[in-house]
Amino acid sequence: MPPDRSFIRRLDLTSLQLFMAAGELGSIGRAAEQESLANSAASKRISDLEDAVGTPLFYRRARGVELTPAGQTLLHHARAVQFNLERMQADLSDYAEGVRGHVRVHATISAIVQFLPEDLAAFAEHHREVRIDLSEHLSADVVRAVREGHCDLGICHLPAEAGDLALRAYRQDRLVLAVPSGHALARLARVAFADTLDFDHLGLHSNSSINLAMSRAAHEAGRPLRLRMQVTGLDALCRMVQSGLGIGLVPDRAFELLAPMGGLEAVPLTDAWALRELQLVARDFATLPATARLLAEHLGAQVRTAP
Repeated sequence: MPPDRSFIRRLDLTSLQLFMAAGELGSIGRAAEQESLANSAASKRISDLEDAVGTPLFYRRARGVELTPAGQTLLHHARAVQFNLERMQADLSDYAEGVRGHVRVHATISAIVQFLPEDLAAFAEHHREVRIDLSEHLSADVVRAVREGHCDLGICHLPAEAGDLALRAYRQDRLVLAVPSGHALARLARVAFADTLDFDHLGLHSNSSINLAMSRAAHEAGRPLRLRMQVTGLDALCRMVQSGLGIGLVPDRAFELLAPMGGLEAVPLTDAWALRELQLVARDFATLPATARLLAEHLGAQVRTAP
């Protein structure tokens, strides 16, 4: 259904701001004072807004006003409008300060720890006018953010529900088993995950791609996964392994970066699922903003495969 243009034309930002203030303060008079408006002008704006909506937005009480269900709905949307306007102002201020664009990127912790520091630094060296907003999320949340437009570009190990999105190869990593030095498994050249299930495991967030793979593999092996502890980062996981609290799966490049803390050994897995693909994800690469398209092209050129 196309939007009602006459309704849109009858709205104005001052009235929406006044409406939000009245809804939050419970008083049109106090809202008028806050917004530096005369009481009569404020009352007229609220009445005009109710006429535009076609239904009352407030219950008028002796001691003030209270939002109607329609008013509560409008308040929700008005706050979203305010947020987007503030975001627009922030984005446009970058241009005034010489920054000619920015890219919103959501990525998994594996991508952030292993590859993005060097890759983003190389991009920034040649595109200093572009700001990159990077946020860490689980793979499923990265996909959801791309689909809903909360970010321009996603980087993740692709879950099955991403079939409607555009993909480009980025990197590969391989999961290895981090064990304390001297552990019974440390002497092995490689190991099948099923053969590690007699030991206590450490994991990341329940919905992380690594934890989901571990749970799936244990189920297929018909064995319980002895998950002793869950932490929020790869560095914390390695510290727990180092302290002898269990063993855990980490990406190989991340292990190389974290191994200098000492007391750790990496045992490669023989399982096919241990080799993982990191993908660039967008709704449509061709229609990305120019700066986001530049970054996607830069990251796509970094494609490397795990040994």
